[in-house]
Amino acid sequence: MGAQSNAAPVIIKRKKVVGGGGHHGGAWKVAYADFVTAMMAFFLLMWLLNATTEQQRKGISDYFSPTVPISRTSGGGEGAFGGDSVFSEDVLAQNGTGASQRLATSSQQARGEMGQIEGGNLSADQEAEAQAFSTIEALLTGRSGESMVPDDLLRHIVTRISDEGLVIEIFDLPEATLFEVDQAAPTRLLQDLSVVLASAANLVINDAALAGHTRAHPVTLVVNPVWDLSTARANQFRRMLEEAGLAAKRMRRITGHADRSPVLADPMDMRNNRLELILLRSEGREN
Repeated sequence: MGAQSNAAPVIIKRKKVVGGGGHHGGAWKVAYADFVTAMMAFFLLMWLLNATTEQQRKGISDYFSPTVPISRTSGGGEGAFGGDSVFSEDVLAQNGTGASQRLATSSQQARGEMGQIEGGNLSADQEAEAQAFSTIEALLTGRSGESMVPDDLLRHIVTRISDEGLVIEIFDLPEATLFEVDQAAPTRLLQDLSVVLASAANLVINDAALAGHTRAHPVTLVVNPVWDLSTARANQFRRMLEEAGLAAKRMRRITGHADRSPVLADPMDMRNNRLELILLRSEGREN
């Protein structure tokens, strides 16, 4: 008993061993994935810049530009966007910036800044003409931030580039029409627009052409006036432009298209009532 009571107590210490340095997480994987994605986007951008033409790059730039649906699409309804929304093609007018209107024609689709040119190269005269057309577009639509057109007239105008030249289109809205209903008598609105468009056309010396379009009428009419009405309206528009200062010798042709080229799916919609002033390309002038 004595020997046992004099024995030193045995103390056992157990240490908790932590090895391996612990788990540091996967943040580095996220950072590496971001780096790889950024490099892939960079090389894709370099490839696009090298593989595309100047006109194609301009088209890509216009597609992503937020000013396209706001300023260039200036007609078709009320509000800052000229319609219900920037995607509402049933309301907004097509102006050649890539819209997919069901009834659009190939000449109305976007094909770069000044349309397709054979060979892809512009002469000095063509470059000057393209710049002049672009300037007129900017002044009429406010695309450059300044406009020669009051806001109440601006929403009636759209522009586009076609194979013929610069097409300036003006059209009816429900609360403001160019002519008296089903007549060729112009309203005050058309008189004001004629002065503006004559001034714009006088910025260049290109010849001009006019086209009249009307909405469809019910097929039950005994006498359908659309052909005579579209022609009479185009001719009335010619007289008003000449009175506003456009030289008569620059007018090459006047055509009436009746209701054969509607811009909306509903041929009876009044938006189809419209006039077109076409500033013809120099190489396309008739002799």
